[in-house]
Amino acid sequence: MIPYMSRTRAWYLALGYDTPYVWAHHDDAPFAPLVRPLAETTLTLVTTAAPFQPDKGDQGPGAPYNAAAKFYRVYSGDTDKDHDLRIAHVGIDRKHTSMEDSGTWFPLPLLRRWAAAGRLRLARRFHGFPTNRSQRQTLTVDAPELLARCREDGVEAALLVANCPVCHQCLALAARHLEANGIRTVLLGCARDIVEYCGAPRFLFSDFPLGNAAGRPHDPASQEETLSLALALLVEASAPRTTWQSPQTWADNDDWKQDYANPERLTPEERARLFQEAEAARLAARSKRQQEIAATPPTTQTQAVRY
Repeated sequence: MIPYMSRTRAWYLALGYDTPYVWAHHDDAPFAPLVRPLAETTLTLVTTAAPFQPDKGDQGPGAPYNAAAKFYRVYSGDTDKDHDLRIAHVGIDRKHTSMEDSGTWFPLPLLRRWAAAGRLRLARRFHGFPTNRSQRQTLTVDAPELLARCREDGVEAALLVANCPVCHQCLALAARHLEANGIRTVLLGCARDIVEYCGAPRFLFSDFPLGNAAGRPHDPASQEETLSLALALLVEASAPRTTWQSPQTWADNDDWKQDYANPERLTPEERARLFQEAEAARLAARSKRQQEIAATPPTTQTQAVRY
């Protein structure tokens, strides 16, 4: 697997940022066992993908990081219809995956089919969860907001699908909060070190490039197997911090793992250019975050986090 925490630290130090990010860490994790059969359990989907915004620039397959397309408040959508969600706002692996098939990061259509077949009860809404480097914001505002919306819908379990490195941390923190308040969770992701360092109740690890936590693109069998494993983990886990690894592989060899955020593969000119791009994106994201939070206050009051 890729050591995302150390790789990301080395990457930003190489670009010129001299204060390494401090990742969230817990030795323990809350745990709520499933109390009813899966077919009788109301389940929701939580995503860090953003709704497509035509006026916010390129968000299509292969699009570069797009700070203007990010979101900073929990949002919700009806599960009875399709949605156009994109992941151009996150630091996924753009070299080794296509960003073309949303089934790899947003398996709502498959969940809907399985609910119709009686395998589970699908909640009336799915939820979008913001990617915030601020752990305080995630813990005191975003996670309580997500919990409130889940409770409104009678949710008993949640699948949380991560994309970028910080997405993995945010959703691990969200899973901890939901689980501490009685909602069972499974986090689907590709950054094992981040999730296990944070301490998620249940984690399905796929050793794929970031952006493919729900299966390989354009591969329905892979996506069905991944979702089946996640649901089995929800049912069968008997203790917190349970990690299952998908048996699927991405390629015939692991060469793709050497490219992601590897400063050794950059020339000095590339480092300078990427630093300028990162700074521009950081400032744009900060401005948009301030505007969005000021314009759309949360529907729930900030409350203490209980673990």
